Amino acid sequence: MGIISTGIFGGSFNPIHNGHIAIAGRLLESVGLDEIWFVVSPQNPFKRGMRLLDDPLRLDIARMAVAGELGMEVCDYEFRLPRPSYMWNTLSRMSADMPDRRFTLLIGADNWLRFGEWHDHERILDRYPVVIYPRRGSVVDRSSLPHGVTLADVPLLDVSSTDIRERIVRGEPIDGMVPDVVKDKIIECYEKYGEGMS
Repeated sequence: MGIISTGIFGGSFNPIHNGHIAIAGRLLESVGLDEIWFVVSPQNPFKRGMRLLDDPLRLDIARMAVAGELGMEVCDYEFRLPRPSYMWNTLSRMSADMPDRRFTLLIGADNWLRFGEWHDHERILDRYPVVIYPRRGSVVDRSSLPHGVTLADVPLLDVSSTDIRERIVRGEPIDGMVPDVVKDKIIECYEKYGEGMS
């Protein structure tokens, strides 16, 4: 078997939602990836003050949400690494552990606009392709992108984890925002823990 092209879609997934899954599906088609891994982060360096749903619950919900989605799986690799979860550490260790895979970093436009603040961001750019997907309120100038970085032509999906958490706290429905298979579990978990997360 040849080299497997794997997209790394990192995030807190607090919670995972239909936007994440739809974007991953479009990126699988448009970028030429064999698979996409949702790498659930135990601690995003830019969100150190943010409360997260317990790690096992976020992982379980994400796994339930993508079960049966062709070419997608949830990965807990960062839970075995030092915290905070720096993407360079994740990618470089994955490459060492899995030499049969070629990794591509998938990030939202909002993260690209802060990419210069990322730990070892230049090393990421030197070694890995980066694909940017659109995010609400974040405009990326395609002509200014460095070699190895591309802006994907995928639709902007106006769903966010923050919106979902806030709707749950307010008692509003989240139909259509998350997969039906995890909707009740998400509502239950974020009603219980959500007051400090929105």
